[in-house]
Amino acid sequence: MPKLLTQELIPGMVTAEDVFSFNNQLILPKDMVLTDKAITKLEFYSISSVSIKEESMQPEDDFVPNPSYSERIKASKEYKQFRIAYDTEIEQFKASVNDIITKNVLDTDALLDKPKKLLAENANGMHIFDMLHNMRMYDDPTYAHCLNVALICNVFGSWIKMNDEDIETLTLCGLLHDIGKMMIPEKIITKPSRLTVDEYDVIKTHSLEGYNALKEMDISDHVKNAALMHHERCDGSGYPFGLKTNRIDRFARIVSIADVYDAMTSARVYRGPLCPFQVISIFEQEGLQKYDPEYILIFLGYIVNTYMHNRVRLSNGMEGDIVLINKMDLSKPMVQCGSHYVDLSHEHGLFVEAIL
Repeated sequence: MPKLLTQELIPGMVTAEDVFSFNNQLILPKDMVLTDKAITKLEFYSISSVSIKEESMQPEDDFVPNPSYSERIKASKEYKQFRIAYDTEIEQFKASVNDIITKNVLDTDALLDKPKKLLAENANGMHIFDMLHNMRMYDDPTYAHCLNVALICNVFGSWIKMNDEDIETLTLCGLLHDIGKMMIPEKIITKPSRLTVDEYDVIKTHSLEGYNALKEMDISDHVKNAALMHHERCDGSGYPFGLKTNRIDRFARIVSIADVYDAMTSARVYRGPLCPFQVISIFEQEGLQKYDPEYILIFLGYIVNTYMHNRVRLSNGMEGDIVLINKMDLSKPMVQCGSHYVDLSHEHGLFVEAIL
């Protein structure tokens, strides 16, 4: 059966075998018809590829949702300016990374200049999140993902009250966390759709490859450890070593949150960005044991509070305004629908489907 990279999956495809996490937890069963939420769950667990039944690989024409909130962002002058700047900075970022790999030269000032310029375009940190949610995939998504994670880390660092020096270090961690993927043979990374089991195992070595590429560089150990440990999880379910909280570098614990959040909220060829409340719900259901509570709760709290007073559509079709955030259940706010108040924390099966 063909094996597809997770970013190539489309709702309607059917799993050809059980999908397990790196510690053998069942994530999705065989013969499951993939939904948008199921694909997002795979990204949450850092599943790189999945065996798919070949007869289900024709994309469904009706999976083309494009929320009006997303449309308004992409139509804005700010987004168009950001996209031009982003395209410029990512090309320069590629050149800087290639210098590290081919010339063993690391210019941290030049690297950090990329996210600084993009952040200067938008002083409001959450504006950056909205911009990133709406970016389409690049031909080589690894570079774009690294730049996105760096931008998220920069904002995240300010949320957790880091000093300026640590924020710069954390931003550099984000920029270089996936550098090991540049050491994976191009024929595997760019292979159109199908991966063998051996090729899948090679992709999983990218964290060790990244550490080896950086270990002799004159940079903070936090940056090296972020490349090595960004797939480790606080409950020991990650890789490459199955480390638990106190043995995982503090900066790597932060990068792991930004890494997964960017993967889950990125726009796809078949849809616009996933609603942040759906992503927060997955974190709450699956991730509070996997991520450092000191950081994950602050991160999710800032994200959800940004959408206070926004108009939303619920899964039953009702529309209303968010009037209260439930601190114990962040993905389920109270929504005012006309004269009726809906407390989603008390409504089983009802959730925020889209921001309008």
